[in-house]
Amino acid sequence: MGKGTDRLISLTEAEQLPVHEVQDLYRRYVNQSQVRLMTSFGFGHDLVDRAEGAFLYTRDGRRILDLTGGVGVLNHGHNHPRILAARRRFQQEQRMEVHKTYFSPYLAALGHNLAQILPGDLNMSFLPNSGAEAVEGAVKLAFKYHGGRRGRILRADISFHGKLLGSGGLTGGAQNHFAFPTIPGIGTFRYDDLESVRTAVADLRRGNGRSDVYAIIVEPFSASTMQWCSEEFLRGLRDLCTAEDIVLIFDEIYTGWGKTGTMFYFTRYPDLVPDVVTTSKSFGGGKSSISAFVAREPVFRRAYDNMTDAMLQSTSTTYYGFGEETATAIEAVAVAVEDDFPGRARALERVLAPGLQRLRKAYPDLVADVRGAGALFGVFLSGGPRVLDVLGKLPVPKVAKDPLLRTKIITSAVVNALYRDHGIYTYYTLNGRSPLVVSPPLVAEPADAERFLEALDATLAEGMTRLLTRFVRERVSTLW
Repeated sequence: MGKGTDRLISLTEAEQLPVHEVQDLYRRYVNQSQVRLMTSFGFGHDLVDRAEGAFLYTRDGRRILDLTGGVGVLNHGHNHPRILAARRRFQQEQRMEVHKTYFSPYLAALGHNLAQILPGDLNMSFLPNSGAEAVEGAVKLAFKYHGGRRGRILRADISFHGKLLGSGGLTGGAQNHFAFPTIPGIGTFRYDDLESVRTAVADLRRGNGRSDVYAIIVEPFSASTMQWCSEEFLRGLRDLCTAEDIVLIFDEIYTGWGKTGTMFYFTRYPDLVPDVVTTSKSFGGGKSSISAFVAREPVFRRAYDNMTDAMLQSTSTTYYGFGEETATAIEAVAVAVEDDFPGRARALERVLAPGLQRLRKAYPDLVADVRGAGALFGVFLSGGPRVLDVLGKLPVPKVAKDPLLRTKIITSAVVNALYRDHGIYTYYTLNGRSPLVVSPPLVAEPADAERFLEALDATLAEGMTRLLTRFVRERVSTLW
């Protein structure tokens, strides 16, 4: 028996909950440690009333410039009018959602559009819901392509491909700090190091000299570490996989749809075609939970193009080709093409790249490095008083063992000051060297990037000791 329907919270009541009650419900029914973490920052004490374009509007009347880009989801910004109109049209006309024994015109059209945008014979699409599902579907396809006769897959040492059991095992970065059970046969190579890949492949030959590697998966641009693969590496990887009949998978889940200045990062290099590419996040226009993995025709046809296995792929998720989601993605792709999202990213880069380098030179003790492309940059912060060294000696095992604790606290102090003092929302990654991420949506204007640079300049000018003193006094005690 349930606890009583009289205790249910209605939609109207949910929309009127004050922030302290929302936090309490999180503690009781979601995760109290999540509340402790989120309330370490100013945004953990606000509720957003509405969102539009590159801006958030809080309950207390603040207008916040959102430079998180929804962690890759919001290339189109919040509530893009064309995305909203497409979804309203679908609902008002009472279109059918999902039924696997009817053909979907939306799925058919979206598959066609993906094939038109992607290079070569990347023509065969499958449309699950999340990026992690797309990764696991791509890996499953690669394994099936070889008929289960090969047993190894290689991924980079800094990789991030998701947090499910399979995709989590393929994640080699710091975010995957707990050893869950995963798919067998995962090997590792050094990111952007072709010789490392060649060595790994050679080491995995069978006694008959044939390769046991069925797939290699890599992010051409690693959004969680702000590193990227050279053209030489990517082309060398393509040649190696062709020679060894290894399925090459490019993960463009974060960087797709214009984020780094080309429609996909790898498409800046002519005639470079992986066997499978994955996409998600902004593919859904900021409103739709949809992803895709798109395969070259020969790879797809060997794996699934027969009467026995055709449904092995298409029935692997209940929400495959969900109607409103695919309709939304059709419009999201159209907006990215028609509004030239790659060009908009390059326009933002023309402001951010030199501006961040100026700040690096102005504050050499605070800004260790700046890296990025298009509308995706990482600011690597350093410095801080010696008292931070004491944190590594605290009798709290998880805290003391984190080699990036100093960096995370310094970056958190800057994130917090940008939000509280300047109304600018940023974040930092948990992978790599934990940079502060500057990731404006592609509907943002160069003037928005200029505003951020001015705010970061003013923040750094306060000095790290002052920023940290304020942050530690107000917030850091809630972490433990």
